[in-house]
Amino acid sequence: MGSSLFSRDFGIDLGTANTLVFVKGKGIVLRDPSVVAINNQTGEITAVGSEAKSMIGKTPESLSIIRPMRDGVIADYDTTSSMMNYYIGKVHNKSWLGKPNVMVCVPSGITMVEERAVVDATKQAGAKHVYPISEPFAAAIGAGLSVWEPTGNMVVDIGGGTTEVAIISLGGIVTSKSIRIAGDEIDEQILYYVRKQKDLIIGESTAEQIKVELGSAIKTDDERSMEIRGRDAVFGLPKTETITSSEVVDAISDTIEDMIHAVVETLENAPPELSADIMDRGIVLTGGGAMLRNLDEAIKQQTKIPVFVADQPLDCVAIGTGKSLDHIEHFKNSPTIARRNILN
Repeated sequence: MGSSLFSRDFGIDLGTANTLVFVKGKGIVLRDPSVVAINNQTGEITAVGSEAKSMIGKTPESLSIIRPMRDGVIADYDTTSSMMNYYIGKVHNKSWLGKPNVMVCVPSGITMVEERAVVDATKQAGAKHVYPISEPFAAAIGAGLSVWEPTGNMVVDIGGGTTEVAIISLGGIVTSKSIRIAGDEIDEQILYYVRKQKDLIIGESTAEQIKVELGSAIKTDDERSMEIRGRDAVFGLPKTETITSSEVVDAISDTIEDMIHAVVETLENAPPELSADIMDRGIVLTGGGAMLRNLDEAIKQQTKIPVFVADQPLDCVAIGTGKSLDHIEHFKNSPTIARRNILN
């Protein structure tokens, strides 16, 4: 206990799309896109987070924009380490004595090697002890579910790189499914659709904007449209096209189907007693993907179970990771607690 009086422990939600930091006693103190800009000549980091994200698709040859996390795991170790250094340096007050204990989020489908890389990068960035916590478990705590009780809770956490589905009871994951299909995949489907159907090449930011403004899991009577700008795929000149919300539903339907399939599969693997609890309590959606219009309705139609979107879907994982610091003994005694067995 002694060291925690002098060092502020924190939780990090190291996501594919965004990184959030939760400081014990303060809450979420930082949220920034997981994006880094690097000078190709010197190898130095020139921008991190929002500033780097605003440069995507607009950089000269001397700069590279890197998203060091892919599908919820580290794709570029050195850049992730530098990014963590930057964030930990931002929130760790030098006047606090000692290094902080850090609870860091990992996808439930992560391999031991991938988890080791996350732990090492966090230690290299200045952490004393690092405790990995599985993303859906953290999301369930952040959404206010009673994870320590002997009742079944079902959470679906849809981030940028992974969709994590888990049934949780008595402080652990009973059954889970992690697929590397989530928000980024939706953006890619939109990019592909626009190129194929409209001969228009658009950038990542435009695809994301289309998803936010027009995206829906099912078709509704509320038809919307927006103008999109890009480059003509045939002639190479700038061009403007219009896209409608029902076209976006068609574009992303395969991805939505994969997500729902993961939910159905997890339900099929649930012990009967916990299935009964889930019928009563419903399924909770967290993560940025939970904000996609009518996704709750689409899952409800397929499973016949009530579906709710958590209050602050974007923050659930970070809040849960931070709150888990109060149960650090639980994680000390069992380093792979709240994660599926890798050998499964």
